[in-house]
Amino acid sequence: MNDTTVLHMLEETNAVMHGHFLLTSGLHSPTYVEKFNVLQQPRYTEALCKEIAARFVNDNVELVVGPMTGGILLAYEVAKNLGTRFFFTERVNGKMTFKRGFHIEPGTRVLIVEDIVTTGGSVREVLDVVKSEGGVPVGVGLLVDRSGGKVDFGVRTEPLLRLDVEAYKPEECPLCQKGVPLTQRGRTGK
Repeated sequence: MNDTTVLHMLEETNAVMHGHFLLTSGLHSPTYVEKFNVLQQPRYTEALCKEIAARFVNDNVELVVGPMTGGILLAYEVAKNLGTRFFFTERVNGKMTFKRGFHIEPGTRVLIVEDIVTTGGSVREVLDVVKSEGGVPVGVGLLVDRSGGKVDFGVRTEPLLRLDVEAYKPEECPLCQKGVPLTQRGRTGK
């Protein structure tokens, strides 16, 4: 599956949106990725996760881990395709952690799977949790890398799609200067 096919799936489901968006960070952007628009389509989610799994099929992955929320769906489906277990991390008092009795045996080969990466902060937190339990990260599989390839996790990283998305401070936003209406998205938007 190539970038064009992935982009087509995301645009067809309106997961990649074009306009004028207020991001959670407070920045403005002409592009927004709403992963749940594609993840609500099981056939697309299955196809995308098969592709992520295929990229790591020869890495002897023993466990797939994804962060809550979107990462759970993807990690589960990737683990199913690799024939292995899956865990997820969640935040407790702002800190990424394992709950629900999840425990990694030292030396376990772990693939981290995430939906959208912009700065890579959540993936780094998951990597830290995995390493703190003695897990051995073998790679990171991503649905979309919004950083344009700028994030580096210190392990092989395989995004299905790389986007170099512009973001502007409100006072420097060319869309504001043109009077394009602003739409709020993400955790606080609709």
